[in-house]
Amino acid sequence: MDLWQLHIFCRVVESKSFSKAAEAVHLSQPTVSSHIKDLEEQCGCRLIDRLSKEAAPTQAGRLLYGYARRLLALREEAETALAQHRGEIQGDLVIGGSTTPGSYLLPRVIGKFKVKHPRVRPSLIIADTQRVIAGIVEGAVEVGVVGAEARDKNILQERRIEDRMRLIVPAGHPWGSKKKVALEELLGEPFIVRERGSGTLKSIQQSLRQQGHGVEELNIVADMGSTEAVRQAIRDGIGVSILSTLAVADDIESGALKALAVDGLDLTRGLFITRHRQRSLSPLAAAFVDFLKKAMR
Repeated sequence: MDLWQLHIFCRVVESKSFSKAAEAVHLSQPTVSSHIKDLEEQCGCRLIDRLSKEAAPTQAGRLLYGYARRLLALREEAETALAQHRGEIQGDLVIGGSTTPGSYLLPRVIGKFKVKHPRVRPSLIIADTQRVIAGIVEGAVEVGVVGAEARDKNILQERRIEDRMRLIVPAGHPWGSKKKVALEELLGEPFIVRERGSGTLKSIQQSLRQQGHGVEELNIVADMGSTEAVRQAIRDGIGVSILSTLAVADDIESGALKALAVDGLDLTRGLFITRHRQRSLSPLAAAFVDFLKKAMR
């Protein structure tokens, strides 16, 4: 079997889409379809179900996917080992980041790593904490940085830095001149939350629980699927929210948004380097994790 075709096949399975896979491997959709058809002819069975809205693997496709991932990982390991023997670091590396570290921390770190190792081809997947962890468990992501602890026994995490979260309000808000507000005041204020599965939401839930309260006591007016959407909603006056100051640093500096403490709430959370407990990191991923730890000191 052709490893390039197996790579394309894995992209289709992981993205659940021929068009997204085509974009990822820089080919046209008909070309990707042709490669999958050729692979199916070699295997003598259908690998991808094209009848559903998503491109889903058949039972044979799921079987092949497991072997394909192992073959591709072995190729990557061999290429990386030979490159290291020559004093180089190279290869493909899939990194996952929950919204805050994925948008505001990892791009900077990956950029510096790429400058040091120009032959590395990094891919950054940004999703909520739950999806990043799922990607690591499934083997689609090798290492990630998320803003909440995982409960999955297959996941190994290392807390590296403290992420300071604050109550964020627009500059014209009545609380705009304050440095902190009481929790009782916050409970009555129109509040925007992140979606279920978000590390930010989990941190807010934990902070409230420590004070004997729950998220359901907040006056929730909207839930949104990204930190950027929440940030814009605050600026538009829809409500207030608790966000990482990493995500709103520019707005705070310009004076468009204000960051406040909430009396009694511990709004500091950790950012966790996250990997699979049972899988050994590839030499490339190990080098990146070492670089990441130094950057997150």
